[in-house]
Amino acid sequence: MARLYANENFPLPVVEELRRLGHDVLTLSETGKAGQSVPDEDVLALARADNRAVLTLNRKHFIRLHGARPEHAGIIACTFDPDFEGQAARIHAALALQEQLSGQLIRVNRPAP
Repeated sequence: MARLYANENFPLPVVEELRRLGHDVLTLSETGKAGQSVPDEDVLALARADNRAVLTLNRKHFIRLHGARPEHAGIIACTFDPDFEGQAARIHAALALQEQLSGQLIRVNRPAP
């Protein structure tokens, strides 16, 4: 299963469901950095240092960072979805399609209504 690093704004219920599905997910809050306005570049560096792919809803910035710094451990850029269990299932399915996460940008979008 994947080693993931959830950005500060990433929904905790999705994190919990991903853990239930077997993923190793660390949150920014669990690292003691919550509420510190950690810049996205630093979030990416922290995740890379721990060999974790970033889980984020901050798509625009992390997609740009992927282009500028492709040597990361992976980025999963998601749209917000109030169906937390469904979002976790879509992330889990997208991860299952990857042989490796290093340097990959994976987009997980909310399904159309």
